[in-house]
Amino acid sequence: MGFLKGKKILISGISSMRSLSFGIAKSLYSQKAELGFVCQNEKMSKKIKKLTESMKSSIVLSCDVTSDENIKKLFIDLSQVWKKFDGLVHAIAYCPKKNFNGDFIENATREGFNISHEISSYSFLGLIKECRKMLNNFSSLLTLSYLGAQRVIPNYNIMGLAKASLEANVRYMAYSLGKENIRVNAISSGPIKTVSSYQIKNFKKIQNYSNSSSFLKNSITIDHIGNVASFLLSNLSLGITGSVIYVDNGFNISAINNAL
Repeated sequence: MGFLKGKKILISGISSMRSLSFGIAKSLYSQKAELGFVCQNEKMSKKIKKLTESMKSSIVLSCDVTSDENIKKLFIDLSQVWKKFDGLVHAIAYCPKKNFNGDFIENATREGFNISHEISSYSFLGLIKECRKMLNNFSSLLTLSYLGAQRVIPNYNIMGLAKASLEANVRYMAYSLGKENIRVNAISSGPIKTVSSYQIKNFKKIQNYSNSSSFLKNSITIDHIGNVASFLLSNLSLGITGSVIYVDNGFNISAINNAL
């Protein structure tokens, strides 16, 4: 029997088989969770249905997270199928491409700053504000971050600020929801090839450097992320909240390049 049997978990952010959230969905399904999916629009929903057909879910809903009305409608629609549920995976992030690369100050814009924070950070809070009363006791909420929230990563730029906001969001939400026995955590992944990562200039060099400087020598994959997510969304992690869990082979604590 899977350790997520009986759990209903809503997953956002799948765009392809390379998505971190797709790795999470695979792992959750292998542990017998019942899954629902959220995508950006109706056009995307057809793709998600095809990607996730083996996971036997009839729930694929669309939501523009920049709209409070859309978020409200999402959970009205979900309530027609699930009156209550046990977990949510927030894997939504966006930064305009022009704000990613080059000189941080020169390429920063007010519009890029605002939209990056709204979609990458506020959307997590916005979703939970609306579904809070639908969450079962001992529910678990999970989002995805990256080391660029804590350290300077060349060309990550405004997204680093947005992820720092997201990690602070995790801590404050964990405080607010603790009295309801609801946990909130983040996974900070090592660099993985995804549709989003290819927007970052010299991503391959960043990935190679991370791999060469990490303590463990197996490259991080979406399956590693998925397995840690399954643990954090299960009752096995009842004592963990407000934390950022690094799944990066130890790179986040390395100081001296192993070439020395």
